[in-house]
Amino acid sequence: MSSARHTIALPPGYRRADAFTFHGRDADALAEQVDPQAGRIRKGVLLGGVPTVLDITLHDDRADCVVDSDGTAATEAVRDALVNMLGLRIDPAPFEQAARDDPLFGPVVARQPGLRVIQSATVFEALTWAIIGQQINLPFAIALRRTFIAQAGRAHSSGLWCYPEASDVARLDVEQLTGRKFSGAKAETLLRFARLVASGALSLDRETEAAGVSERLLAVKGIGPWTVNYALLRGWGYADCSLHGDVAVRNAIGRLRGTERPDMRAAEAFLAAYRPHRTMAAAYLWASLNQPAG
Repeated sequence: MSSARHTIALPPGYRRADAFTFHGRDADALAEQVDPQAGRIRKGVLLGGVPTVLDITLHDDRADCVVDSDGTAATEAVRDALVNMLGLRIDPAPFEQAARDDPLFGPVVARQPGLRVIQSATVFEALTWAIIGQQINLPFAIALRRTFIAQAGRAHSSGLWCYPEASDVARLDVEQLTGRKFSGAKAETLLRFARLVASGALSLDRETEAAGVSERLLAVKGIGPWTVNYALLRGWGYADCSLHGDVAVRNAIGRLRGTERPDMRAAEAFLAAYRPHRTMAAAYLWASLNQPAG
C-alpha cells in the first residue's frame, strides 16, 4: 500500500456544496463517503488496475487530498480524477458574465453564483453512469450503479469499494447484470462499450475534440445523443454540450419561460443561443428546478 498527498488550489467563492451533493448521491456510500461538516469526500476508484481511495478535504482556498493506493497509482491519473471530482475543468465565469442581463438566466445565476459542473472521477465512470441512468428514475439508477460497482469493482483495503475500469466490466456476462434488474439492452450496451474500451478499439482520450468523441461513441450500438452529451459534460468536461435531450433540462426551460415543456428540437434551438456555454446553461437549468418559480 502506498500513500501520497496532493493539494489543489480552489478559486475564490468555491461552492463546496456542489461537490458534496454530486458525490453523496448514494446514501449507502458503497464507493463514496461524504461528510459535509468535516468538508470531506472519500472516493474509491480503480486507476490503472490499482484500488485507490481519494480522501479529499475541502478548505476555503484549497483541496487537500490523501491518496491511499493498494499499489502505485499514476500521479497523472490521480490529478486528473481530482480535477474532475472538484469540478475545476469548466470556469463558470464566462457564462455568468454572458447571462448577467439575460431575462431568463440572469435571476437564476444571481441566486447561485459560481455554480460548478462536478464530474465523475474518470471518463469511463461518466459514460457507464450515463448508460446506467438513461431512461430510468434517479433512485433506481443509483441502485443499479451500486450493484454494478459490487459486481465489477473491487474493494480497497480500507473496505471502501472502487469504481471499476473497462477491463473489469468486460469480464462480466450479460446474465450477471440482467439477474440484478438490468434490462437486457442496458446490460448489452454496458458490456459492448466496456469491451471496446478494454480492447483498445475505442479510445477515451481526453485530448480528442468533442466532434471526434461524439462520432466514435455514436457508432457504438445502444449509445445515443443524450448519453454522448452527458458524457461530454460529466466525463470530458467540455464547455459547450447541448443537453436538449434531457427531460429535466426541457422541464426547466418550460418552467422558466412559463410554457409547456419544449420538444427536443425546440430545446436545441433555445440552447443554441447560449453557445459556447451550453454546458453551464444546462447546469443552471438543472439548478433552477430547485429554486422558487418566477
